[in-house]
Amino acid sequence: MRPWLETRFGNPHSPHRLGREAAAAVEVARDQVLAALHCPLPGPREGPGVGTPPEKPSTGAPAGRLYFTSGATEAANWALKGAAARLPEGRRRIVALATEHACVLDTVHWLGGQGFDVDILPVEPDGLVDLDLAARRIDGRTGLVAAMLVNNEIGVIQPVAELGAIARAAGALFFCDAVQGLGRVPVPLGACDMVAVSAHKVHGPKGIGALWIADGVAIDPLLHGGGQEGGIRSGTLSPALCAGFGAAARLLVERAEADRAHVARLWEIARGLTRDWSLNGSETARYRGNLNIRREGLDSARLISELRDVALSAGSACASGSGRASHVLAALGLPDRAARASLRIGFGRYTREEELRAALGRIAEAAARQRSFAA
Repeated sequence: MRPWLETRFGNPHSPHRLGREAAAAVEVARDQVLAALHCPLPGPREGPGVGTPPEKPSTGAPAGRLYFTSGATEAANWALKGAAARLPEGRRRIVALATEHACVLDTVHWLGGQGFDVDILPVEPDGLVDLDLAARRIDGRTGLVAAMLVNNEIGVIQPVAELGAIARAAGALFFCDAVQGLGRVPVPLGACDMVAVSAHKVHGPKGIGALWIADGVAIDPLLHGGGQEGGIRSGTLSPALCAGFGAAARLLVERAEADRAHVARLWEIARGLTRDWSLNGSETARYRGNLNIRREGLDSARLISELRDVALSAGSACASGSGRASHVLAALGLPDRAARASLRIGFGRYTREEELRAALGRIAEAAARQRSFAA
């Protein structure tokens, strides 16, 4: 990112040499993010090794355009509002899951205030949606369906490919928040019409994301002005942020197998040290770099305050400090007391085994102190 901040600082939308250089860097980054979206992410005994996946999407991959945004919140707002603006009469029904990120749920509820019919699907106690229920509720009146690939609070992987197929069969557009899934689990682009991703969730810079839109899908602009991105997203792009997102996406592709193996090992360590805690969400249908656990009687806010040098949370970062219990845990059927006794612990590429063991040990000690004080 540094050259685009220090010496090669041209506006990527300008025709002079500095501008053309910056524009070229943006396009390189765009290709790198697309490659990560198309990355097959091989399992433990199949597929290419580290560093060998193709740089470009493979032949036959779903065709679409990637537009850079200021983050996933903008991407989700744009996808939902832009698609809803074009829904015909008789198809102004929007369906979303109860465990969606706030940027999706709040946008859907806003659309409900604009005259759209909103239907929020419940999930099962393991955090997964019932596909039979989804098939019944996504009907001929539905114009738009939204479902998150990997839940940001509990790590549960929704059956997005199946949900996308249900939406397509009903004639509805399908939007997927793949922010937590990019580079970690395969993104079923072929089942999606729009996909939101974010750089800072994959070790890239904050302040940049992207919206992928499948060929043939038309949505209205969210931002009006110069139309710098493909004529439908206005605003001057930051070549530095784009380059940072591109570099992070390139590493996702190169390190896919190594990252998977490392996270799998960390998960085994984490579960081994937290077997006496209850797990929130499915044990199997999940990304294993996200551990959400609870213990009866625990005050998670107090524990987090005590462990100020350990990075953990009680819910999503965007809701921290709101005083509200997690809407995701409430959707699982957990009472408020259980939700407030829950902790979210994330780990990944740059987490060392000894760091995870030490953090979990500190958490266990703090929880034990709470129990002793309550006794």
